[in-house]
Amino acid sequence: MARGKSGDRVDRIAAKLRRDGLEHVRFELPDMPGSARSKQVPIEAFEQFARDGIGMYGGIIAVDTSSHVVPGSRYNEEVNYRDQILIPDWKTLAPVPWLKNTARVICDTEWAPGEPLRAAPRYVMGEMLKHIDKLGFKAVMSHEYEFYVLDRETRQPFFDGLHIFNNLRNEHLPVIREVVDYLRAAGLPMLTANAEYAPSQFELVYSHVEGMAGADNAYTFKNGVKEIVQQAGQLATFMTKPFAGSAGSGCHYHVSLVRKKGGRSAFIDRSKPDGMTDTLKYFVQGIIDHGAACMALFNPTPNCYRRLRPHTFAPSNISWGEDDRSAMVRIKAPRSKSMHVEMRAAAAISNPYLTAAGTLACGILGLKEKRKLGRQSDGPSEEDSSLPPFP
Repeated sequence: MARGKSGDRVDRIAAKLRRDGLEHVRFELPDMPGSARSKQVPIEAFEQFARDGIGMYGGIIAVDTSSHVVPGSRYNEEVNYRDQILIPDWKTLAPVPWLKNTARVICDTEWAPGEPLRAAPRYVMGEMLKHIDKLGFKAVMSHEYEFYVLDRETRQPFFDGLHIFNNLRNEHLPVIREVVDYLRAAGLPMLTANAEYAPSQFELVYSHVEGMAGADNAYTFKNGVKEIVQQAGQLATFMTKPFAGSAGSGCHYHVSLVRKKGGRSAFIDRSKPDGMTDTLKYFVQGIIDHGAACMALFNPTPNCYRRLRPHTFAPSNISWGEDDRSAMVRIKAPRSKSMHVEMRAAAAISNPYLTAAGTLACGILGLKEKRKLGRQSDGPSEEDSSLPPFP
């Protein structure tokens, strides 16, 4: 009996893994908080699981951050704690250079063929991308994260002061350079690295990409940072506000829409004084109108809301503004060829797939409703008492 195309592809992938000296493959599933759940298989077992998928307890999608079963989720006792099947997305196959002879592949998940787990964050993200596609666009995106690196034993910063961008602080922890180099080797398009506006807080930035790869990069980044720093004997945390007196850690979600036909930005119109298309304005108004409904996605723990305060370089109300760091929605690089939306309300601890999906869902509603974009504040949005607060 002739082998199918899928089997032939698996043969080619397995052969390349062997040529590259890779002996282990992690089949990874992004869970609800955005952590990596995985099963690791040796290369001898790879082809079987690559063809058939690999079983994993299905309720892992719906456990809490301590991995406790959450009753009433419809993913546990209601389905007899059954298995899900992880289905590899081969576009995500990549080396894990901080582990010896190891690769990983991000997986989608289903109960049975044609029966997806609809609460899986990557599935939710995929549904929003389908809506964007139907409207004639592609979404280009990146997530920009702040995080702390702490002493593992004391859970305290390695240095004091707020010296953002300072060379001595940028280079204080050698592990930051290791993180950048390992992530580059894993395929992330790294751009910049610097100390942030708090003791032992850092920001590493990578370039934007199209579609699901944008959220996959964010997932890879966050989990990679934590693994690499742990190997160095330290602790990386994306907790939003680990110290009451220091800056919070945010996730700034950058997104633009490009037209499927021609590939041009759907946000830029140089013939207009503000450079903005109606598409951009409708998209932003959608976030203003519906963003409050997504705050549980953007800020999933009570601790997150301690970040959303005036005069902290974080938004404190539902607002937009051109190059306004205090706004919920910042128009980044206004009137330039790089102009795009930066949604600044999300916490660093948020799930990258759900942050992207929530923002896109709001923007999609805006594109459908076509409501006129409201005014922006004359000064920083945080000083405008007429703007509605976050819920």
